[in-house]
Amino acid sequence: MKSFKNSFLSLTVIFAFILSCPAVSAEKGKKAVKDDPEARAIMEKVDARDDGDNMTADMEMILIDKHGKKRIRRLYTFGKDKGKDELSLLFFLHPPDVKNTGFLTHDFDDSEKDDDQFLFLPALHKTKRIASSDKSGSFMGSDLNYSDMTDRDLEDYDYTFYKKKEMVIDDVKVWVIQSLPRTKKVIKETGYKKTIAFIRQDNYVVIRSKSYEDHGGYVKYLTVKKLEQIDGIWTATHMYVKRNKGKHKVHETILKFSNIKYNQKLDYDIFTIRRLEKGM
Repeated sequence: MKSFKNSFLSLTVIFAFILSCPAVSAEKGKKAVKDDPEARAIMEKVDARDDGDNMTADMEMILIDKHGKKRIRRLYTFGKDKGKDELSLLFFLHPPDVKNTGFLTHDFDDSEKDDDQFLFLPALHKTKRIASSDKSGSFMGSDLNYSDMTDRDLEDYDYTFYKKKEMVIDDVKVWVIQSLPRTKKVIKETGYKKTIAFIRQDNYVVIRSKSYEDHGGYVKYLTVKKLEQIDGIWTATHMYVKRNKGKHKVHETILKFSNIKYNQKLDYDIFTIRRLEKGM
């Protein structure tokens, strides 16, 4: 079974960073960490939360380098459930140098199956399948990894409460839960060796996270700036991602969603390589 709905295309939370048996942390030299049943039960409720279906939305992606220079990209996204699997497709609309670049994901609930991800590059007239070994890489120059766009398997992680079991953020109580990958394989594929997540107690939405990358000493911060209920679905419509090395900010990504619509009439034919290569 997959973990909570973390795909940014599902609009509920971007990252899968947080992902009742004792298990050993994959971090070299660290003491074995036992999975906390109470923390895991919370993550299972996060996973069970309704994230909507048959979704379309406009998206703005703002990339900001360490000197403050901005690049703005506009996209259109589609999302649909297929049983317990999740399908998503996005197209870049602007600027011209990335127009019609497309990204297709088949996110399988079956933990034995590798999720399929395909990137279409119109300038090369080529569709590239993203291999598992490449999913820790940056998506289109942003602070998102390819692995951030699919759900994670609950069974791949140990969950514990991090220092304080709970705290208050913006007058809302949150649980503070740490996740540690159980294997080096998971670390390699995701690029993260540890994540701390802040989960609202009233609706089980992750509103902040702090993820430690496996190489280079980088730390990635996610903050949900705006959370709205759309058609009864809690939806993150403004999110901020910051990547630091030590105290120095390396890069930022801002994501803004608008014209979000659920329960649209979307055919499965939309989520195919043929449609990916057709563009908008």
